[in-house]
Amino acid sequence: MAVPTHPPNCDEFATENIAWRLPLPAYSGSTPIIWGDLVFLNVATETASGSLELWAVDRRTQAVAWKALIADGNNMQRKQNMSSPSPVTDGEHVWVMTGVGALKAFDFDGNEIWSRNISDDYYPFGLNWGYASSPLLQGDALYVQVLHGMRTDDPSYLVKVDKMTGETLWYIERPTTARRESPDSYTTPVWLEYGGKTELVITGGDAVTGHDPDTGEELWRANVLNPENNGAYRIVASATIMGDLIVAPSRVRPMVAIRPGGSGDIGDSHIAWEFDRGPDVPTPVSDGEYVYVVTDRGVVYCLRLETGEIVYGPERLPSGTYSSSPILADGKIYVSTEEEGLWTVYRSGPDFEILSSNSFDDGCTPYCLSTVAVSQGQLFIRSSANLWVIGERTG
Repeated sequence: MAVPTHPPNCDEFATENIAWRLPLPAYSGSTPIIWGDLVFLNVATETASGSLELWAVDRRTQAVAWKALIADGNNMQRKQNMSSPSPVTDGEHVWVMTGVGALKAFDFDGNEIWSRNISDDYYPFGLNWGYASSPLLQGDALYVQVLHGMRTDDPSYLVKVDKMTGETLWYIERPTTARRESPDSYTTPVWLEYGGKTELVITGGDAVTGHDPDTGEELWRANVLNPENNGAYRIVASATIMGDLIVAPSRVRPMVAIRPGGSGDIGDSHIAWEFDRGPDVPTPVSDGEYVYVVTDRGVVYCLRLETGEIVYGPERLPSGTYSSSPILADGKIYVSTEEEGLWTVYRSGPDFEILSSNSFDDGCTPYCLSTVAVSQGQLFIRSSANLWVIGERTG
């Protein structure tokens, strides 16, 4: 899939390979999600104030089909505003979380199904950089994590919510011995299936934990993400589940691959391998054979999934700050810089090869914080000023 070769700006936009674009009012760390003809966006109406809305964008008309208010009280907490969590959908309904705690469900026509505020129901959020975890949708439930501690003495906790009623199915506290900023986690829960079993996996607060999805009970714990007890080891990059391995980043070092099947405090007994040059913010991606790592400074590594062996790296992407996560599609990896709006495509597999690198400069600071979404041959790229849709729709 080709990407633009001419950098657009706020007054004059490139047209090569750009299917359409939609102006946006402010930047966001939330990734677009797509189902059929609808694209859903968590939107801040102003960068540092205003309200938070869910937008449904029609791919056929290339316009907003409807907008729904999620919450008022948008604000900046250091780098991000309160629109960072990404929506989730089952094809009939869509759920969206915010950094102010509001969690809402809508149908595809924009009708509100239910509404609640997690931070009001339990404990207010106390993360140094503001809440940004997305809910996990699995089966008939949403799983929401609140792992914090830098700006609160309240406990961290997990909540399972009935997706159709909004009712709490279980609530548990998740203890941690992490100190200062290290209890804070901006990750999203992940779902693990192995040997006929299912587990909810949580990373943050110096530990990786596995939980019973039916009760929330902690089944095992690996305190392996902060071996030096550093007080600034907040976790941003989420875990990746591939096959029978949980690949869990920390704050650069270590990134650990954990085998499932443990019980209680498993220490390091289930670690398959460790890597000491992992990412800080971008979540790694895997094709089942290799794990691809992009660091905040654009240094790239490829590891063999089963062993952690370095296949290549360090290799360099164009200079910049990389905050969005890489995504793998059609044998290619797509990743962007934060402030420069520079999108780079490189080939997956054992040989490093940059295929293209192009600017999406909107003529203002792009702030590309969210990950590119891929659907039916098109790329959906979110900058601070626009939602860019690249390529021809194939489905």
